[in-house]
Amino acid sequence: MGGYTGFMTFKPATSKERIEHRYKISLGHLKKVIDMVESGAYCIDVILQSQAVQKALRATDEVLLENHLKTCAAGMIKRGEGEKAVKELAEILKNSR
Repeated sequence: MGGYTGFMTFKPATSKERIEHRYKISLGHLKKVIDMVESGAYCIDVILQSQAVQKALRATDEVLLENHLKTCAAGMIKRGEGEKAVKELAEILKNSR
């Protein structure tokens, strides 16, 4: 289970906690974008904050994909379902463009 280390910095211990933590970071960035748009913030500032949301989501995708490869895809390969694992990965790569 995650806990607090150092100066009150949350350190997620499990993959699920890491993923949840990253999505919460993304949500915080997105709420900031919405607040900025509602308050009429400078366009460039809104774009920069929006890019922070996108970066946080990409980072979460990387954690999810790594976890999937280590667990689900590895299990598929062991069960002789390697082609299915490859198709899933190909779909992810196609959609990432």
